[in-house]
Amino acid sequence: MNGIISPMNKEDYFIKCFKKSRFIGDDAAVLGDLCVSQDAFFENVHFKREWMSLRQIAKKAMLVNISDSIAMNAKPKYALLTVAMPKSFTKEQMSELASGFIESAEEFGVEIIGGDTIANIKLDISVTILAESKKPVTREGMREGDLLAYTGNLGGVLRDLKRVLRGIKINSSSRLISPVLRDSFFYRVAPYVNCAMDISDGLFSDLQKLQRANRLGFDLFWDIPKRVGCSGEEFEMLFAFNPRHKKRVLNIAKTTRTPVTIFARAARKSYKNLCRPNHF
Repeated sequence: MNGIISPMNKEDYFIKCFKKSRFIGDDAAVLGDLCVSQDAFFENVHFKREWMSLRQIAKKAMLVNISDSIAMNAKPKYALLTVAMPKSFTKEQMSELASGFIESAEEFGVEIIGGDTIANIKLDISVTILAESKKPVTREGMREGDLLAYTGNLGGVLRDLKRVLRGIKINSSSRLISPVLRDSFFYRVAPYVNCAMDISDGLFSDLQKLQRANRLGFDLFWDIPKRVGCSGEEFEMLFAFNPRHKKRVLNIAKTTRTPVTIFARAARKSYKNLCRPNHF
């Protein structure tokens, strides 16, 4: 295309600019027993301040980064924060923001060890998590015939996003505001999982990442509607496992009271993502 980048491929193109690094391609970079991940949470891109309190914004910014560690079967230990905030922020507002970071960090045993703060015209947050894992679970490793499953009930985040965009107030328990992480389930099920990631861009988009990592497509057991498959920022776990572990996986789900839906089988076929890109 004479060097012209399609809007559908900008994110993939930019990532491929760094393809020489063997650490790129998972929810976190694996450096020995250390898993390092980093995500941005920017105002007017990921949230609007009228949707959430400053405490809720900071809590979610931390949680979505901890989610990456969980998906890698890694225990988050330390966090670095970069916070760009308006000069108009008062000490009370800054204190409220800090309380949200601290609350999520303490819940998961994370120590905040530093970072940077700068003035900005809006609130932009970037969090780096350093986590430990003896046996990381990556996006690679899926085999033909593996079963695909996800935790939770998808679709609620997209529904609530459409509501707030129309100016409708949503409950603070909405996963758009307060993601539910599946650490107790996933750490127990990880030994029986061949590959995994968290659902951040939507089920259909994240299946495409697994397809590219493993060169396998999927036989879906039923038609999944786009309102479910294209719901991003769910932060549920998406994983593949050998069918012989099905009973064990479902028993762990029952013990931890985690909803699990087995929805597909890995197959040698093509796969097409039906969702529009979230980033570009």
